[in-house]
Amino acid sequence: MNIFFWRRTRIPVIALRGIIAARAGMINIDGYRDIIERGFALAKKSKFLVLAIESPGGSAVQSDLIGQLIRKLADQNDIKIAAVIGDVGASGGYWLACAADEIYANRLSIVGSIGVITGGFGLDKFIARYEIERRLFTAGENKARMEMFSPLRPQDEAFTKALLGQAHEMFKDWVRTRRGAKLTAPDEAVFDGGYMLGASAKERGLIDGFGDVQSVIKQFGGAKAKMVWLKPKAPRGLLRFLPRAAVAAVLDEVEARISAPGLR
Repeated sequence: MNIFFWRRTRIPVIALRGIIAARAGMINIDGYRDIIERGFALAKKSKFLVLAIESPGGSAVQSDLIGQLIRKLADQNDIKIAAVIGDVGASGGYWLACAADEIYANRLSIVGSIGVITGGFGLDKFIARYEIERRLFTAGENKARMEMFSPLRPQDEAFTKALLGQAHEMFKDWVRTRRGAKLTAPDEAVFDGGYMLGASAKERGLIDGFGDVQSVIKQFGGAKAKMVWLKPKAPRGLLRFLPRAAVAAVLDEVEARISAPGLR
C-alpha cells in the first residue's frame, strides 16, 4: 500500500454531458448547483478545476445561469478553470466552455455554433384544407403570437427576429468577454452560428489547444494528479435499460420541438 497516495493532487472534474434544459435529468442550474459548489470546495487546495463538456446546447437561460455561477465561484475562490470539449461543445455547450479560463478540445471535436434558434410549424393551411375551424380567444393583441394554427403575421416575424438578434448579441458579448484578444478571426467567421472542427476552432481562437481530460489534468496538476469526477446520479427506472444513444436521440427530438429561443 502506498502511504503517500492521499498526498497526490486531487483535481475535481465536473461532467457536463447532455442537453441543456430546465427539465429534470438535463443540464440545468437546479440539477448542477450542488455539483458545481462541491467541485469548487474540492478545488480550494489545488486551485484548479476542469469542466468536461459533452453538449450540443439547449436553453439559453440555463447556459447563462450555470456560466455565471461558475465564474462567480471561480473569482471568489481564485480558482483556475479549464474546459475540455469531447465530441461536441457547441452552442450552449460552447457557452459553458467559455466560463473557463482556457478551453481544450480534440482536433475533430464539434465546436462553436455561436447563434440562437427558435422554430415551430405553420399548420394554418393544413386545417384550412380539411375545413377545420380554429376557435381562439385572447385578451391582448399579441397573446397568440406565433400560434401555429394561425397565419404568420409580418409583425410577429419581425418581433421574433429582433428577439433572436438580442439574444445573439448577448451570446457574442459573453464570448468576447471570456475569449478577448484570443479571437483571431473576423466576426463573420466566428459569430455566424455555424459549427466547426476543433482544428478550425483553434485557428480562430475559440479554443486554446488540443487535449483530453487526462492530458489537461497532468498539464496543470502534474503527472501524479488524481481526477475526482463529479456528475449527476445515474438515471433510475426504465431509462437505465435503454442504450445511451437511443436516449440521447429521443431527448434531441423533444428539445427540437421546444419553440423558445435556445442555443442549439
